[in-house]
Amino acid sequence: MRIDLKHFFLYTSFLILICFAAFSQNTVRLGAERIEVYLPELSGKKVGMVVNQTSIMGNTHLVDTLLSRGVNITGIYAPEHGYRGTTERGKTVADDKDEASGITIYSIYGAKKKPSPEVLKNVELMIFDMQDVGARFFTYISTLHYIMEACAENNIELMVLDRPNPIGHYVDGPVLDPTFKSFIGMHPIPIAHGMTIGEYAQMINGEGWLANGAQCTLKVITLENYTHQTFYQLPVPPSPNLPDMKSVYLYPSICLFEGTSVSEGRGTYKPFQQFGTPTYTPRNHSFVPKPIPSMSSDPKFDGQTCYGYDLSETPMEELQAIDHIRLAYLLEFYQKAAHKEKFFQQSFNSLAGSKQLQQQIIAGKTEEEIRASWQAGLEDFKLKRKKYLLYPE
Repeated sequence: MRIDLKHFFLYTSFLILICFAAFSQNTVRLGAERIEVYLPELSGKKVGMVVNQTSIMGNTHLVDTLLSRGVNITGIYAPEHGYRGTTERGKTVADDKDEASGITIYSIYGAKKKPSPEVLKNVELMIFDMQDVGARFFTYISTLHYIMEACAENNIELMVLDRPNPIGHYVDGPVLDPTFKSFIGMHPIPIAHGMTIGEYAQMINGEGWLANGAQCTLKVITLENYTHQTFYQLPVPPSPNLPDMKSVYLYPSICLFEGTSVSEGRGTYKPFQQFGTPTYTPRNHSFVPKPIPSMSSDPKFDGQTCYGYDLSETPMEELQAIDHIRLAYLLEFYQKAAHKEKFFQQSFNSLAGSKQLQQQIIAGKTEEEIRASWQAGLEDFKLKRKKYLLYPE
Protein backbone atom coordinates (compact mmCIF):
# COMPACT_ATOMS: atom_id res chain seq x y z
CA MET A 1 0.00 0.00 0.00
CA ARG A 2 1.43 3.34 -1.08
CA ILE A 3 1.25 6.23 1.40
CA ASP A 4 0.74 9.73 0.00
CA LEU A 5 3.13 11.70 2.22
CA LYS A 6 1.51 15.03 1.44
CA HIS A 7 -1.92 13.85 2.57
CA PHE A 8 -0.37 11.96 5.49
CA PHE A 9 1.23 15.12 6.85
CA LEU A 10 -1.93 17.15 6.25
CA TYR A 11 -4.01 14.54 8.04
CA THR A 12 -1.54 14.32 10.93
CA SER A 13 -1.46 18.11 11.27
CA PHE A 14 -5.25 18.18 11.30
CA LEU A 15 -5.35 15.60 14.11
CA ILE A 16 -2.81 17.56 16.11
CA LEU A 17 -4.89 20.73 15.74
CA ILE A 18 -8.03 18.88 16.85
CA CYS A 19 -6.25 17.43 19.89
CA PHE A 20 -4.77 20.81 20.77
CA ALA A 21 -8.18 22.47 20.49
CA ALA A 22 -9.77 19.81 22.67
CA PHE A 23 -6.96 20.14 25.19
CA SER A 24 -7.30 23.94 25.21
CA GLN A 25 -11.06 23.73 25.72
CA ASN A 26 -10.62 21.40 28.65
CA THR A 27 -7.75 23.30 30.29
CA VAL A 28 -8.80 25.15 33.41
CA ARG A 29 -8.50 28.90 33.08
CA LEU A 30 -7.93 30.53 36.45
CA GLY A 31 -9.80 33.57 37.67
CA ALA A 32 -6.49 35.47 37.78
CA GLU A 33 -5.87 34.61 34.13
CA ARG A 34 -9.15 36.24 33.03
CA ILE A 35 -7.53 39.64 33.28
CA GLU A 36 -9.67 41.08 30.50
CA VAL A 37 -12.71 40.62 32.76
CA TYR A 38 -11.48 42.30 35.92
CA LEU A 39 -8.71 44.72 34.89
CA PRO A 40 -11.16 47.49 33.90
CA GLU A 41 -12.61 47.40 37.42
CA LEU A 42 -9.19 48.12 38.93
CA SER A 43 -8.62 51.25 36.89
CA GLY A 44 -8.15 54.35 39.03
CA LYS A 45 -8.58 52.43 42.29
CA LYS A 46 -6.26 51.86 45.23
CA VAL A 47 -5.90 48.09 45.31
CA GLY A 48 -4.88 45.83 48.20
CA MET A 49 -3.88 42.23 47.58
CA VAL A 50 -4.14 39.11 49.74
CA VAL A 51 -1.61 36.95 47.93
CA ASN A 52 1.28 34.57 48.45
CA GLN A 53 3.59 32.29 46.45
CA THR A 54 0.60 30.53 44.85
CA SER A 55 -0.74 33.72 43.27
CA ILE A 56 0.77 33.13 39.86
CA MET A 57 -0.32 33.27 36.23
CA GLY A 58 1.95 30.93 34.33
CA ASN A 59 5.43 31.89 35.51
CA THR A 60 4.51 35.42 36.60
CA HIS A 61 3.24 36.55 39.99
CA LEU A 62 -0.08 38.37 39.93
CA VAL A 63 1.45 41.41 41.65
CA ASP A 64 4.00 41.77 38.85
CA THR A 65 1.34 41.29 36.18
CA LEU A 66 -0.94 43.96 37.61
CA LEU A 67 1.89 46.42 38.21
CA SER A 68 2.93 46.01 34.57
CA ARG A 69 -0.64 46.96 33.61
CA GLY A 70 -0.52 50.15 35.67
CA VAL A 71 -2.62 48.98 38.63
CA ASN A 72 -2.08 51.04 41.80
CA ILE A 73 -1.30 48.40 44.44
CA THR A 74 -1.18 50.09 47.85
CA GLY A 75 -0.55 47.09 50.09
CA ILE A 76 0.06 43.33 50.21
CA TYR A 77 -1.50 41.28 53.04
CA ALA A 78 0.37 38.09 53.92
CA PRO A 79 -1.30 34.99 55.46
CA GLU A 80 0.19 31.99 57.27
CA HIS A 81 3.52 30.97 55.65
CA GLY A 82 4.01 34.55 54.46
CA TYR A 83 4.02 36.31 51.12
CA ARG A 84 6.78 34.04 49.79
CA GLY A 85 5.42 30.84 51.36
CA THR A 86 8.61 30.09 53.33
CA THR A 87 7.48 30.75 56.90
CA GLU A 88 6.98 27.60 58.97
CA ARG A 89 3.54 26.50 60.15
CA GLY A 90 2.31 28.45 63.17
CA LYS A 91 5.19 30.93 63.12
CA THR A 92 4.33 34.63 63.21
CA VAL A 93 4.57 36.35 59.84
CA ALA A 94 6.32 39.72 60.14
CA ASP A 95 5.54 42.95 58.29
CA ASP A 96 7.92 43.37 55.40
CA LYS A 97 8.47 45.13 52.10
CA ASP A 98 8.50 43.66 48.61
CA GLU A 99 12.01 44.41 47.40
CA ALA A 100 11.12 44.52 43.72
CA SER A 101 8.18 46.92 43.97
CA GLY A 102 8.69 48.62 47.33
CA ILE A 103 5.11 47.78 48.33
CA THR A 104 4.54 47.28 52.06
CA ILE A 105 3.64 43.74 53.13
CA TYR A 106 1.31 43.67 56.12
CA SER A 107 1.13 40.53 58.22
CA ILE A 108 -2.29 39.00 58.83
CA TYR A 109 -0.92 35.95 60.59
CA GLY A 110 0.29 36.48 64.12
CA ALA A 111 -1.15 38.70 66.83
CA LYS A 112 -3.52 40.14 64.19
CA LYS A 113 -5.35 37.87 61.79
CA LYS A 114 -7.68 40.61 60.59
CA PRO A 115 -6.20 43.74 59.01
CA SER A 116 -6.89 46.88 61.03
CA PRO A 117 -8.61 50.00 59.62
CA GLU A 118 -5.23 51.72 59.78
CA VAL A 119 -3.56 49.34 57.30
CA LEU A 120 -6.63 49.45 55.06
CA LYS A 121 -7.02 53.24 54.85
CA ASN A 122 -5.49 53.37 51.36
CA VAL A 123 -7.50 50.45 49.95
CA GLU A 124 -10.65 50.87 47.85
CA LEU A 125 -10.74 47.36 46.40
CA MET A 126 -9.19 44.20 47.82
CA ILE A 127 -8.12 41.22 45.69
CA PHE A 128 -7.95 37.73 47.22
CA ASP A 129 -6.00 35.23 45.13
CA MET A 130 -4.54 32.20 46.92
CA GLN A 131 -4.61 28.47 46.29
CA ASP A 132 -6.63 26.59 48.91
CA VAL A 133 -6.45 22.79 49.32
CA GLY A 134 -10.06 22.05 50.28
CA ALA A 135 -9.57 21.00 53.92
CA ARG A 136 -11.24 22.78 56.84
CA PHE A 137 -8.06 23.06 58.89
CA PHE A 138 -5.98 24.65 56.09
CA THR A 139 -5.97 28.26 57.26
CA TYR A 140 -6.39 30.20 54.01
CA ILE A 141 -10.19 29.96 54.32
CA SER A 142 -9.94 31.38 57.84
CA THR A 143 -7.90 34.26 56.42
CA LEU A 144 -10.64 34.68 53.80
CA HIS A 145 -13.19 35.04 56.61
CA TYR A 146 -11.26 37.80 58.33
CA ILE A 147 -10.55 39.63 55.07
CA MET A 148 -14.26 39.57 54.24
CA GLU A 149 -15.07 40.84 57.72
CA ALA A 150 -12.52 43.66 57.47
CA CYS A 151 -13.78 44.63 54.02
CA ALA A 152 -17.38 44.69 55.26
CA GLU A 153 -16.45 46.86 58.25
CA ASN A 154 -14.42 49.32 56.15
CA ASN A 155 -16.67 49.53 53.08
CA ILE A 156 -14.11 47.90 50.81
CA GLU A 157 -15.12 45.83 47.80
CA LEU A 158 -13.62 42.32 47.69
CA MET A 159 -12.75 40.56 44.47
CA VAL A 160 -11.94 36.84 44.74
CA LEU A 161 -9.99 35.41 41.82
CA ASP A 162 -11.09 31.80 41.93
CA ARG A 163 -8.81 28.77 41.85
CA PRO A 164 -9.68 25.03 41.72
CA ASN A 165 -10.16 22.85 44.76
CA PRO A 166 -7.72 19.92 44.24
CA ILE A 167 -10.00 17.63 46.28
CA GLY A 168 -13.25 19.25 45.21
CA HIS A 169 -14.71 15.95 44.00
CA TYR A 170 -15.78 14.84 47.50
CA VAL A 171 -17.32 16.11 50.72
CA ASP A 172 -16.64 14.17 53.91
CA GLY A 173 -15.77 14.21 57.59
CA PRO A 174 -17.45 15.38 60.77
CA VAL A 175 -19.07 18.82 60.62
CA LEU A 176 -17.46 21.26 63.05
CA ASP A 177 -19.24 21.89 66.34
CA PRO A 178 -19.12 25.71 66.86
CA THR A 179 -17.92 25.05 70.43
CA PHE A 180 -14.58 24.06 68.87
CA LYS A 181 -14.25 27.12 66.64
CA SER A 182 -10.62 28.14 66.10
CA PHE A 183 -8.38 29.45 63.33
CA ILE A 184 -8.04 25.86 62.04
CA GLY A 185 -11.81 25.53 61.88
CA MET A 186 -14.08 28.58 61.96
CA HIS A 187 -17.31 27.38 60.40
CA PRO A 188 -19.74 24.41 60.66
CA ILE A 189 -18.33 22.54 57.68
CA PRO A 190 -16.85 19.03 57.27
CA ILE A 191 -13.11 18.33 56.96
CA ALA A 192 -13.34 18.10 53.15
CA HIS A 193 -15.80 20.82 52.11
CA GLY A 194 -15.72 20.34 48.33
CA MET A 195 -15.81 24.05 47.42
CA THR A 196 -13.54 26.44 45.58
CA ILE A 197 -12.37 29.55 47.40
CA GLY A 198 -14.92 31.61 45.44
CA GLU A 199 -17.79 29.30 46.32
CA TYR A 200 -16.68 29.31 49.93
CA ALA A 201 -16.65 33.12 50.02
CA GLN A 202 -20.25 33.08 48.81
CA MET A 203 -21.16 30.66 51.59
CA ILE A 204 -19.55 32.83 54.27
CA ASN A 205 -21.66 35.76 53.10
CA GLY A 206 -24.83 33.77 52.47
CA GLU A 207 -24.83 31.93 55.81
CA GLY A 208 -24.20 35.12 57.79
CA TRP A 209 -20.96 33.89 59.33
CA LEU A 210 -19.28 37.30 59.52
CA ALA A 211 -19.38 39.17 62.83
CA ASN A 212 -22.74 40.80 63.55
CA GLY A 213 -24.15 39.26 60.37
CA ALA A 214 -22.22 41.73 58.22
CA GLN A 215 -22.22 41.33 54.44
CA CYS A 216 -19.13 41.83 52.32
CA THR A 217 -19.47 43.41 48.88
CA LEU A 218 -18.16 40.43 46.95
CA LYS A 219 -17.36 39.63 43.34
CA VAL A 220 -15.97 36.26 42.24
CA ILE A 221 -14.02 36.03 39.00
CA THR A 222 -14.90 32.48 38.10
CA LEU A 223 -12.88 29.65 36.57
CA GLU A 224 -13.39 28.48 33.01
CA ASN A 225 -13.51 24.81 31.95
CA TYR A 226 -13.75 23.56 35.54
CA THR A 227 -16.06 21.10 37.26
CA HIS A 228 -15.79 19.51 40.70
CA GLN A 229 -14.56 16.34 39.00
CA THR A 230 -11.58 18.14 37.43
CA PHE A 231 -8.20 16.93 38.70
CA TYR A 232 -6.03 20.02 38.84
CA GLN A 233 -2.27 19.84 39.27
CA LEU A 234 -1.16 22.61 41.64
CA PRO A 235 1.71 24.48 39.93
CA VAL A 236 3.17 25.75 43.24
CA PRO A 237 3.19 24.07 46.69
CA PRO A 238 0.43 25.74 48.75
CA SER A 239 2.54 25.50 51.93
CA PRO A 240 6.00 24.22 52.92
CA ASN A 241 4.70 20.85 54.15
CA LEU A 242 2.49 20.17 51.14
CA PRO A 243 5.34 19.87 48.63
CA ASP A 244 3.47 17.91 45.95
CA MET A 245 0.11 16.48 44.95
CA LYS A 246 0.61 13.24 46.89
CA SER A 247 0.81 15.21 50.14
CA VAL A 248 -2.22 17.28 49.09
CA TYR A 249 -4.38 14.22 48.39
CA LEU A 250 -3.42 12.55 51.70
CA TYR A 251 -3.56 15.68 53.83
CA PRO A 252 -7.27 15.64 54.85
CA SER A 253 -6.89 12.18 56.44
CA ILE A 254 -3.30 12.18 57.68
CA CYS A 255 -3.44 15.68 59.20
CA LEU A 256 -5.48 14.27 62.10
CA PHE A 257 -2.22 12.73 63.34
CA GLU A 258 -1.05 16.27 64.15
CA GLY A 259 -3.28 16.08 67.20
CA THR A 260 -1.82 12.78 68.42
CA SER A 261 1.44 11.26 69.60
CA VAL A 262 2.14 10.00 66.06
CA SER A 263 4.53 11.80 63.69
CA GLU A 264 2.75 12.92 60.53
CA GLY A 265 6.07 13.07 58.68
CA ARG A 266 7.01 16.65 59.49
CA GLY A 267 10.76 16.92 59.69
CA THR A 268 11.10 14.83 56.52
CA TYR A 269 10.71 15.58 52.83
CA LYS A 270 7.59 13.41 52.64
CA PRO A 271 5.20 15.05 55.14
CA PHE A 272 1.70 13.50 55.22
CA GLN A 273 3.00 10.70 53.00
CA GLN A 274 4.70 8.83 55.84
CA PHE A 275 3.81 8.60 59.51
CA GLY A 276 4.80 6.58 62.54
CA THR A 277 6.16 6.39 66.09
CA PRO A 278 9.30 4.95 67.72
CA THR A 279 7.22 2.15 69.28
CA TYR A 280 5.13 1.00 66.31
CA THR A 281 5.43 -2.58 65.05
CA PRO A 282 5.91 -4.16 62.55
CA ARG A 283 8.99 -2.19 61.60
CA ASN A 284 8.72 -2.40 57.83
CA HIS A 285 9.29 1.30 57.22
CA SER A 286 11.34 3.80 59.18
CA PHE A 287 12.21 7.48 59.07
CA VAL A 288 13.99 9.97 61.33
CA PRO A 289 12.40 13.43 61.71
CA LYS A 290 14.94 16.24 61.76
CA PRO A 291 14.66 20.04 61.66
CA ILE A 292 14.31 21.34 58.10
CA PRO A 293 14.52 25.11 57.47
CA SER A 294 11.14 26.66 56.53
CA MET A 295 9.40 23.28 56.93
CA SER A 296 9.79 22.14 60.53
CA SER A 297 12.15 23.54 63.16
CA ASP A 298 10.99 21.27 65.98
CA PRO A 299 9.41 18.11 64.56
CA LYS A 300 7.78 15.45 66.69
CA PHE A 301 10.33 12.74 67.69
CA ASP A 302 13.25 14.90 66.54
CA GLY A 303 16.23 12.59 65.86
CA GLN A 304 14.38 9.41 66.82
CA THR A 305 13.72 6.53 64.46
CA CYS A 306 10.00 6.22 63.78
CA TYR A 307 8.31 3.13 62.36
CA GLY A 308 5.06 3.08 60.44
CA TYR A 309 3.80 3.57 56.89
CA ASP A 310 5.13 5.10 53.71
CA LEU A 311 2.42 5.98 51.18
CA SER A 312 4.70 7.96 48.88
CA GLU A 313 4.83 5.16 46.29
CA THR A 314 1.06 4.95 46.00
CA PRO A 315 0.10 5.44 42.32
CA MET A 316 -1.29 8.90 41.60
CA GLU A 317 -4.47 7.38 40.14
CA GLU A 318 -5.17 5.68 43.47
CA LEU A 319 -4.66 8.90 45.40
CA GLN A 320 -6.91 10.82 43.02
CA ALA A 321 -9.59 8.19 43.62
CA ILE A 322 -9.74 8.95 47.37
CA ASP A 323 -13.31 10.06 48.03
CA HIS A 324 -13.58 10.02 51.83
CA ILE A 325 -11.64 10.67 55.03
CA ARG A 326 -9.66 7.53 55.85
CA LEU A 327 -9.58 6.53 59.52
CA ALA A 328 -8.03 3.05 59.37
CA TYR A 329 -4.48 4.22 60.13
CA LEU A 330 -5.62 6.46 62.98
CA LEU A 331 -7.59 3.63 64.58
CA GLU A 332 -4.69 1.20 64.20
CA PHE A 333 -2.14 3.51 65.82
CA TYR A 334 -4.46 4.17 68.75
CA GLN A 335 -5.03 0.45 69.26
CA LYS A 336 -1.27 -0.20 69.25
CA ALA A 337 -0.33 2.83 71.37
CA ALA A 338 1.75 1.91 74.42
CA HIS A 339 0.24 4.77 76.43
CA LYS A 340 -3.28 5.35 75.20
CA GLU A 341 -3.86 8.05 77.81
CA LYS A 342 -1.18 10.15 76.07
CA PHE A 343 -2.24 9.41 72.49
CA PHE A 344 -4.52 12.42 71.99
CA GLN A 345 -3.17 15.94 72.29
CA GLN A 346 -5.18 19.05 73.03
CA SER A 347 -5.34 20.05 69.37
CA PHE A 348 -7.01 16.84 68.22
CA ASN A 349 -10.57 18.00 68.92
CA SER A 350 -9.90 21.29 67.11
CA LEU A 351 -8.75 19.34 64.05
CA ALA A 352 -11.63 16.88 64.23
CA GLY A 353 -14.10 19.70 64.89
CA SER A 354 -15.68 18.14 67.98
CA LYS A 355 -14.94 15.81 70.89
CA GLN A 356 -17.02 13.02 69.38
CA LEU A 357 -14.34 11.45 67.17
CA GLN A 358 -11.90 11.10 70.05
CA GLN A 359 -14.63 9.55 72.21
CA GLN A 360 -15.56 7.11 69.45
CA ILE A 361 -11.96 5.98 68.96
CA ILE A 362 -11.48 5.45 72.69
CA ALA A 363 -14.74 3.50 72.81
CA GLY A 364 -13.46 1.11 70.12
CA LYS A 365 -15.94 2.10 67.41
CA THR A 366 -15.22 0.81 63.92
CA GLU A 367 -14.55 3.08 60.97
CA GLU A 368 -17.95 2.19 59.54
CA GLU A 369 -19.70 3.10 62.78
CA ILE A 370 -17.83 6.39 63.03
CA ARG A 371 -18.53 7.33 59.43
CA ALA A 372 -22.22 6.53 59.88
CA SER A 373 -22.38 9.08 62.70
CA TRP A 374 -21.29 11.85 60.30
CA GLN A 375 -23.94 11.31 57.67
CA ALA A 376 -26.82 13.43 59.00
CA GLY A 377 -24.56 16.45 59.45
CA LEU A 378 -23.00 15.88 56.03
CA GLU A 379 -26.37 15.76 54.29
CA ASP A 380 -27.42 19.04 55.93
CA PHE A 381 -24.15 20.66 54.87
CA LYS A 382 -24.46 19.40 51.29
CA LEU A 383 -27.88 21.04 50.99
CA LYS A 384 -26.41 24.38 52.12
CA ARG A 385 -23.36 23.95 49.89
CA LYS A 386 -25.49 23.42 46.78
CA LYS A 387 -26.78 27.00 47.00
CA TYR A 388 -23.31 28.45 46.53
CA LEU A 389 -21.78 26.21 43.88
CA LEU A 390 -20.53 27.99 40.77
CA TYR A 391 -19.46 24.88 38.85
CA PRO A 392 -21.03 21.55 37.87
CA GLU A 393 -20.54 18.64 40.27
